Amino acid sequence: MGTVRDVRIAKRTGFCYGVREAIDKAKESAAAGKATHTLGQVVHNEGVIRDLEEIGVETVETLDDVDHGAAVVIRAHGVRPEVMERAEARGLEVIDGTCTWVIQEQRELVRLVEEGYTIVLLGTPKHPEVVGLLGFAPEAIVVDEEGDWALIPRRKKMALISQSTQPPWKFEKLAGFMVSRSHELKIVNTVCPVTIRRQEDTLETAREVDLMVVVGGRSSANTKELTRLCEIAGTHAIQIESVSDLEDASVFGSAAIVGVTGGTSTPIEDLQAVAERILRLAGTDQAAADAHDLATAALLAAATPAGRTTSLPAREPGSTSPAGAA
Repeated sequence: MGTVRDVRIAKRTGFCYGVREAIDKAKESAAAGKATHTLGQVVHNEGVIRDLEEIGVETVETLDDVDHGAAVVIRAHGVRPEVMERAEARGLEVIDGTCTWVIQEQRELVRLVEEGYTIVLLGTPKHPEVVGLLGFAPEAIVVDEEGDWALIPRRKKMALISQSTQPPWKFEKLAGFMVSRSHELKIVNTVCPVTIRRQEDTLETAREVDLMVVVGGRSSANTKELTRLCEIAGTHAIQIESVSDLEDASVFGSAAIVGVTGGTSTPIEDLQAVAERILRLAGTDQAAADAHDLATAALLAAATPAGRTTSLPAREPGSTSPAGAA
């Protein structure tokens, strides 16, 4: 018999709105009967990619793999300007799924280049968002971990900007470091507020439970940050990629209440599956018997209109389940 009697899903978690919108645009294009492709994986989640493939949405790595006249969806990370120009020149239907926050970053970079700033971009080298941003500011200096910061030159006029999913604390620390590198320093905070709110909700949940399960890609920076924040809150966290990683009940020890959260590439429905798996694997006899109902209740508590991160159907007034749900 296990010890877990309840599971709580962080209120705002799972897909960010930028990822959700890009996926929805791909689905809408396929539903309209168009030959639809995404340039690169629209999200780093094999289950989602498989679902899109089943409705005819194909992932391609280059525009050369897209036939003339077909539709190509630009994912939320955005792309370099020349990619958009080449797609249009080849007669492709470009469906721009670039996150509105990333578009704002691109505009800020153009403005900073025009104003003559030496730009420092806090971001992960080769990350798709960073690669796209460098198309708007090719001379920008990309730095990531603190060990890179000593490479930042001293210039009279500098600007600092960030990849949207960088941790706020790292951006603030780098801003403080750069004060000593420049006479005139312009700081443009482009850390996504949705990312910040998810971190806040994960921290809130971590403080209420005995153990946290963080669901997301092993190489995902925002997922790693959620795990780090749980540990800072004093709550041990285990990070998994999917429900299939949960096989050993001993990892839950004597935990009675377990929290679940996910990175921006994790559908919130996956978190429901994880919650149910936890209860069946490590729950008390009663919790294991009620696993499906408890996991569904945890999902409904998280998937409010303000916090919904997928295209879940809205709940009807007075209903305890989503409209259209069985």
